Amino acid sequence: MEPRFKRILLKLSGEALMGEREYGIDPASLQSYADEILGAVELGVEVGIVLGGGNIYRGVSSAAEGIHKASGDQMGMLATMINSLALQNILESKGVHTRLASAIEMNQIAEPYIRRRAMRHLEKGRVVILGAGTGHPYFTTDTAAALRAVEIEADVIIKGTRVDGVYDSDPEKNPDATRFNEISYFDVLKRDLRVMDLTAITLCRENKLPIIVFNINTKGNLRRLLLGEDVGTLVSDSVKATTNPE
Repeated sequence: MEPRFKRILLKLSGEALMGEREYGIDPASLQSYADEILGAVELGVEVGIVLGGGNIYRGVSSAAEGIHKASGDQMGMLATMINSLALQNILESKGVHTRLASAIEMNQIAEPYIRRRAMRHLEKGRVVILGAGTGHPYFTTDTAAALRAVEIEADVIIKGTRVDGVYDSDPEKNPDATRFNEISYFDVLKRDLRVMDLTAITLCRENKLPIIVFNINTKGNLRRLLLGEDVGTLVSDSVKATTNPE
């Protein structure tokens, strides 16, 4: 079977890398996500990746600790690079060719992010990890994912989470929460569902870039999604809110 997308932008939060830990990187989670990405590569899908840094440092809470928000966000950018280096090493140990590109200069660690160069790497079948967010404070890695996805002309943003889609409330707190099969950007914003932040959703909406939210902790889920199975929730402009009949 042919995959439904040629080029994807996979967004993973830093918290996803923690596994059951309180902070840091869980090796088992890292291996599991690398296997999911390997499955996508084996299908011939071109993969760009944006990682968060919340497992190491969260700039949004830094102001309360006496650190200026801008400096806290810069610390968060460095945290994304730590995560990116870890994922790059695990992927390459599995035989996946990668490139790590940084939005801020750190030439001994990563190449600078240049749009055309990143796209060329993707065309050659390399997984491109896009680190350091947008390179500017006050922008989240969700916004960085949306921006990079538009720039590299990805067909879709695929957001890996701990739940199997978008719900009308937090399913980890509300057992009666209802999952959406499909939902529009407008309804996501109207219902304040926090799929991604406002800037990211707006950027996707303006550029007609769909988002799929799915559970990356279920083994083989990314491959199934790419092969067209009913996995996760589609967020786009061309759908009305439909819920899972179950």
